[in-house]
Formats: sequence, C-alpha cells, structure tokens
Amino acid sequence: MVGYLPNILTLTRILLLPFFATTLIYGDYQYALILFLAASATDVFDGLIARIKKQTTYFGSILDPVADKFLLTTSFIIMSVYGWIPKWLTITVISRDLIVITGWLILYFVTHNTKVEPSILGKTANALQFLLIGLVLLSINIKGFFVPTAYLIIVAVFTATSGIFYIFKGLKIANTENA
Repeated sequence: MVGYLPNILTLTRILLLPFFATTLIYGDYQYALILFLAASATDVFDGLIARIKKQTTYFGSILDPVADKFLLTTSFIIMSVYGWIPKWLTITVISRDLIVITGWLILYFVTHNTKVEPSILGKTANALQFLLIGLVLLSINIKGFFVPTAYLIIVAVFTATSGIFYIFKGLKIANTENA
C-alpha cells in the first residue's frame, strides 16, 4: 500500500521540501519555482492517480495533507521572513492549521474517530494558498509582476473562514458522538 504510486508521489513532495527551502534561502529563485511546480504537480497527480486506479489508502489520506502542510508552512514562514508575504497572513495560515490539528486531536481523544473529511472550503483555502506561493515565486522571478493585495485578502478570508467552519464541524461531530 505504501508502495502505490500516489503515496510515492506524496513522499516525493515531502522529500523535495528541503531542496525547495534551500533554493529560497540561498536565492536560487528559478530553481525554487521549478521545485515548487514539481511539488505542486505531485499534489495534483497523487490524488488523481489514486482515484483513477482505486489506490486510495488510509496512509495516503493522512500523508497527503501532512505533505501539503509541510510545504505550505515552510513556504509561508520563509516568504514572510524575506518580506514577500505579510506576516499577518502567515500567522493566519499557521493559526488555522494549528487550530484544525488541535481540534482533530481533541476529537480523536473524545470520539476515537480519526476520519475527518476535508471540506470544499478547506480545499479551496489550500488551493488559494498554493496559488499564492506560486504567484509570489513568479513575482520574484519576473520583473514587474506582483501579487495584488486583494488576492492576499482573499486568501486570508478563505483561510479564516475554513478554520471557523472546521471548528463548528468538529463541535458538531463531538456533540453527535457524545449524545
């Protein structure tokens, strides 16, 4: 099961992370863009292949969002340190993720249920965050290209709203399990 191609692609995304972070820190921005695009492609193809070939696994369902969080969190931290992304947005993204993870842990301890389905709102927030990282990388590599402030606000709103949604969803699950 671990050897399924979708899981290998997800593991590849995790393994690309130190190289991506290194290229950002050492100013090899073209390579950073290439590595980010490669990592993003593994994210698209792991899910697609898993569904088409019916190779969805419990391991993959846990590993895929972890790989996404590693890549996004690393990107947001480095990019906010360098001033490419506002610190308030990085705090919003990381706070939402910490709230979701903490909520999942609490639900697990209360209900012994590890299965929490991602929402369309959460998936949209993640997609917008991935797109933002890509746009920032483009703005670093292409003179005159910039990320509009409105897009930063859209990412923040979707991120915060999805966090609130997950809180209410978790409370509903906890109340249903304890009723």
